[in-house]
Amino acid sequence: MNGSGSKSLDIKIMGREFRVACTEEEQPGLLAAVEYLDKKMSEIRDGGKVIGAERVAIMAALNITHEFLSAKVGGGFDIAEYQRRMSRMSAAIDEAMSDQESLF
Repeated sequence: MNGSGSKSLDIKIMGREFRVACTEEEQPGLLAAVEYLDKKMSEIRDGGKVIGAERVAIMAALNITHEFLSAKVGGGFDIAEYQRRMSRMSAAIDEAMSDQESLF
């Protein structure tokens, strides 16, 4: 997340504050990730079966990784690849439509 135009952003996960660098464009995605991670870690902590922030973080990472890998639905369907293809198709449509604006 570090690159040109990076700014510091203060975030809070399970009551602990962290400062991370991200660009303005990355900020909404990062904040969504922070919210998701905080929710997952709080659920694990509140479940009472895992004690200690490090263990909670590891269990949350394991759960999130499992969710990510499960996103590859049967037959090797990769949701991320599907989203990339949809973005490319949308860009191609936008480009084709911009060429047509002069007709209207």
